[in-house]
Amino acid sequence: MEEWYHYVLLVLVGFVVGFINTVAGGGSLISLPFLIFLGLPPSVANGTNRVAIVIQNAIGVAGFKSKGVSTFPFNIYLGISAFFGSIIGASIAVDIEGETFNKILAIIMLLVVLTIVFKPKMSMQDLTERITGKHLWIGIVAFFFIGIYGGFINAGIGFVIILFLHYFNHMALVRVNATKVAVVFMYTLSALAVFIFNDKVIWEVGLVLAIGNGAGAWFSSRISVGKGDGYVKMFLIIMVIIMAIKLWFFN
Repeated sequence: MEEWYHYVLLVLVGFVVGFINTVAGGGSLISLPFLIFLGLPPSVANGTNRVAIVIQNAIGVAGFKSKGVSTFPFNIYLGISAFFGSIIGASIAVDIEGETFNKILAIIMLLVVLTIVFKPKMSMQDLTERITGKHLWIGIVAFFFIGIYGGFINAGIGFVIILFLHYFNHMALVRVNATKVAVVFMYTLSALAVFIFNDKVIWEVGLVLAIGNGAGAWFSSRISVGKGDGYVKMFLIIMVIIMAIKLWFFN
């Protein structure tokens, strides 16, 4: 970074990204292009972004826990599975640039919106969490593959996690987000290790970005608990539409 104001912009961008990632997802679709704009090669931008994601989600976990929201040990089981999947995804990302799947991801995001909008609303009586037995084991398998994508690029993964946990495991959206930040924290650790091993991380940039990410995650995790599921759902739909349009028209 050649100019002092780049550091200020990094913190500001990080705050927005941390807020978005904690309450919904898609924040990396903002931070990655910005890092590339600053001159980082795509693979290095991808690796450097993981520094901020790790710190962001660690703080997000603390923020939810401070409000009494935790899904332990369910989040640990999913996180361990995604941890190993992420190693595969990050190993691929080190050598392959992933622009070809952007339009596919945009379509998936729009399908998420349609599902959220048109799926019959669950009553509180029906919203009994299913996080044990076969639902736990199916989740563990699913999150291995989610981890592969998360390790590869991570952008937009929050939408997939929210959709799965809310509609398959019947978790309330606030508890979904508490689970999400814990799982993403765990699998990003392994992805970051792969990028570090392959010398794809610029620590100075990643740590400055992380200052903003962490602040945004703390603010978002606490306010989303206070606002409840309606707030999370509205924000999710808005961000999915924005990110899908960006992917389709502005690669």
